[in-house]
Amino acid sequence: MRIIVVVAVGLGLAGCSSFSMTDMFKSTPPSATIQLESLPVGAEARASSGETCKTPCSLSVVAAENFSVTFSLPKYQPETVPVQLIRDPSGPGVTVDPNPVYAELQPALPGKKGARGAPKAAPKAKKPRSAPAAAAPAEESPFPPPPAR
Repeated sequence: MRIIVVVAVGLGLAGCSSFSMTDMFKSTPPSATIQLESLPVGAEARASSGETCKTPCSLSVVAAENFSVTFSLPKYQPETVPVQLIRDPSGPGVTVDPNPVYAELQPALPGKKGARGAPKAAPKAKKPRSAPAAAAPAEESPFPPPPAR
C-alpha cells in the first residue's frame, strides 16, 4: 500500500514540474475589439498582428502594443491606418484610438500595359510626290533641261 501512495505522489509531483510560480503571476495582455470600415466596402482589413476580415467587420486583437491595419482591395491603392492603445490606469481595460478604424481607398493609377514603356506614336503620313521637275517650268536654272524620251 505504501508503494502505491509513493508512486502516486511521485507521478503527481512529476506532472507539476513544468509549472513554475512565475507563470502564475504573469498576466495575459487584454484583448480589444475594433470596428473596421472602408469606402468602398468589401476591402480586406489586415491587422499587423495577422488577423483579417472583409469590411465592414470587427476584429478582436491582443492589446499588447500599438498596431496598424492595412486595407486593400483590387484596383485600389492600399491604405494603412495606425491604431494606438490607451490603457486605463485604474484597471486592466484597454481602449483603441481610432475606433472605428476607417479608410477611404483611392482608385489605383493605370499601370503600364507593355514592358517597353510609352506607346509608340502613330506613323506620320507620307507627303504626296510632286510632279517631276521637268514638268514644272524651269525658271532661271543653271542646269540644262533633261533630255526628252
